[in-house]
Amino acid sequence: MSLPVVDVRRLAYAYPDGHQALFGVDLQIHTGERVALLGPNGAGKTTLILHLNGILTAGAGSVAISGLPVTRPNLTEIRRRVGVVFQDPDDQLFMPTVHDDVAFGPANLGMRGDELERRVHDALAVVGMEAHARRPPHHLSFGQRRRVAVATVLAMRPEILVLDEPTSNLDPFSRRELADIITGLDVTVLIVTHDLPYALHLCERSVILADGTIAADGPTRDILANAKLMGAHRLELPYGFDPTYGR
Repeated sequence: MSLPVVDVRRLAYAYPDGHQALFGVDLQIHTGERVALLGPNGAGKTTLILHLNGILTAGAGSVAISGLPVTRPNLTEIRRRVGVVFQDPDDQLFMPTVHDDVAFGPANLGMRGDELERRVHDALAVVGMEAHARRPPHHLSFGQRRRVAVATVLAMRPEILVLDEPTSNLDPFSRRELADIITGLDVTVLIVTHDLPYALHLCERSVILADGTIAADGPTRDILANAKLMGAHRLELPYGFDPTYGR
């Protein structure tokens, strides 16, 4: 088996107020996988993903990205390797233009001139937003801002793309556009989502996080078809949706 691109071992974390969010989580994700992270609100999903690029630091256990420990001396490289797209794109877009937002990360790494311009153009082209490079982000639709947020991460050429509730507030057309972008990427993908049909469409593997521990890990279709497992973890499919259809 190849070296995991994400290697979480016995990860535990408590917030400063004493709330224990994670209890010995083990999770390995390999290159090229697309994995859905499922679970009810308060399960610890966001806490877990914030450990992957060092926004939070393990209280116990360890996290490594392609063998590199997520520790303070490695944070610059870790944040290049792990791109996190937050639920609200306005948390990531703060520059005067779309171009400047996408250029921000590579420029911070010292990239300049034609190389930087190529990086920005390529990232915007992947998400179909190159024609909007000189527009202010706040003039764009929500779906367009979500795609620009993805471009800001892709401009760093990450090894793993983490998306937190990527379909939140998207209309059906924008939802499909984003799915087409994700399936066209040559990176490892971790998607935190309550959108279970989206998880089935994009991810062959799903992990359920519940009360700060891994409750299930397996093929998405099998997990969604397990009514007892789903009910025990407050996960509910849309009315009439059959995850076994077409099997």
